[in-house]
Amino acid sequence: MAHENTVLRSINLPGEAICVDIFRRPDGSFGFDEFRRDPEDGRGWYSIGFHGTQRFDTEAEALAAARTAVHWLADLIPPT
Repeated sequence: MAHENTVLRSINLPGEAICVDIFRRPDGSFGFDEFRRDPEDGRGWYSIGFHGTQRFDTEAEALAAARTAVHWLADLIPPT
C-alpha cells in the first residue's frame, strides 16, 4: 500500500534509529509521528509515537506539537 502523505521534514535522533516525520496529507492538513527502525529487522520504519492521527492547520503547528510530545525533539529543534 502506497503512502499518501508527503513527508516535509524528517528529524533523526543521533544513531538514526528513531525519527520524527512532519508531513502533509492529501487534504492539506499536517501531522507528525515518531518512528523507529531496527537495523537487524528488514521491515523498515514503524510508528512508536502513534501521533499520526492528530491534525494541524500548518506545518509550524505540527512541529510545535511534535516538540511537546516527543521529549528528545525539543533538544534538537529550537522553538520558532
